[in-house]
Amino acid sequence: MSVIIRKIEPTDNPIIEQVIKSVFHEYKLPLTGTAYADMETSSMYESYQQKGAVYFVLTEKDTVLGGGGIKTLNHSDNSVCELRKMYLDPGVRGKGYGRLLLESCLDFAREAGYKQCYLETLPELQAAIHLYEKKGFKHTNTALGSTGHSSCNIWMIKNLNK
Repeated sequence: MSVIIRKIEPTDNPIIEQVIKSVFHEYKLPLTGTAYADMETSSMYESYQQKGAVYFVLTEKDTVLGGGGIKTLNHSDNSVCELRKMYLDPGVRGKGYGRLLLESCLDFAREAGYKQCYLETLPELQAAIHLYEKKGFKHTNTALGSTGHSSCNIWMIKNLNK
């Protein structure tokens, strides 16, 4: 399979929304207090156009199969970004594409001048947590910023050394 990681386009909005929401149903994750209920989930392109933000999509033959993004962490120091809405279609998991997508996000974060990258997730997403740990994310005891994700109870942060 030959995949491409590129910046999101307006026409990707309904497809990436479906990918994101399908993961919640697949794993029976909470629908409130998570990315599922975020207003931006239905308008991802528009939500990632400001400076210091990007949303990448993973595609094969023009089919969007996943995505992940970076934005400044709400209500925090501007040196901290958040890894946001990183979700993959089940058909592409376990093939190293999540790692490539994560690396693209972290490379962007470094180039944008962020010093740390924060994320929130759920315990059911063990493969993702394992990937984050392998890439240097450390668990923290408290949530940072103001994400609105009250159902997410795993918080991780990574120092972004150049």
